[in-house]
Amino acid sequence: MSKLIRTAAAVAAALAGMTLSACSLGGTSSSSAGADVVSVNGTKIERADLDKRLESSPMAKQVLTQLVQQALIDQYAKDNSITIAQADIDKKEADIKSKYPPGQFQAILAQQGLTETDVQNILRQQLVIEKAIGPQVHISDADIKAYFAKNHAQFDQAEQVRARHILVADEKTADMIEAKLKAGGNFADLAKQYSTDTASKVSGGDLGFFPRGKMVPAFSDAAFALKVGQTSAPVKSPFGWHIINLEERKPATTATLASAQAQIKDALTQQANQQLIPAFMQSLRAKANIQVIDPRYADVFPPPPPAPAAPAPAKT
Repeated sequence: MSKLIRTAAAVAAALAGMTLSACSLGGTSSSSAGADVVSVNGTKIERADLDKRLESSPMAKQVLTQLVQQALIDQYAKDNSITIAQADIDKKEADIKSKYPPGQFQAILAQQGLTETDVQNILRQQLVIEKAIGPQVHISDADIKAYFAKNHAQFDQAEQVRARHILVADEKTADMIEAKLKAGGNFADLAKQYSTDTASKVSGGDLGFFPRGKMVPAFSDAAFALKVGQTSAPVKSPFGWHIINLEERKPATTATLASAQAQIKDALTQQANQQLIPAFMQSLRAKANIQVIDPRYADVFPPPPPAPAAPAPAKT
């Protein structure tokens, strides 16, 4: 698994936690305290009841732990004068986005009710940790060469195509759209107007590059049978009816040590980081003065064990 995929997974987990933290530990403002959240046949469910239930749930402790970790990382960065350039955050976010079809990353954020700022804060803290533990990570040319020899096949690149599609529920609608395309309609504009694939329609149906077997068989077979610039007739799949436009092709390639070196170094660095991060975070917690004010969360941050007693002086 590549560094970027690991990073994407970490971001996804962190985003989920941030969503919960906003709900369960955010408290209520003076203007919304006691306000109703939902009415069920005239019966009101108050915000205070919702907050109380969320704050007493097991997930609340996980969210609280994450919020404390975020505070510790921010404090570490300040105490050690670690500044993360905006360009580095933007690059890491762009790398993660490149692993998703166009529009899908933004769709995930929308589903979570989160913003780009939330993501960038997570990535900034990740970069702080990487800077903190970086001096302990040493990846040699021999390490890279050995990894490549053992995992050569995973760096080979299968043939890929880049396609757009318009997904609709029935053949009649697909035939109507096909007629519009034949009459000179713009594929991207029609995708934005008619496609039911919410993740890709915002980018005109663009699915990015994908290899054979990534999509369902009917779709994959039709896409790979097209020539660049060609548009398919309506294709039926378990998801509905597709019209596919092929934009680009990438031939299969066999990796070399030189072409895979940077990717392998990133992967090995990420593996080393994952081994070091738990100890780093534990050291921050051990040095911190964490006072649990709400007794419901006392077991989340128990007081550190007392220091061992000094040995008795030797008898003379």
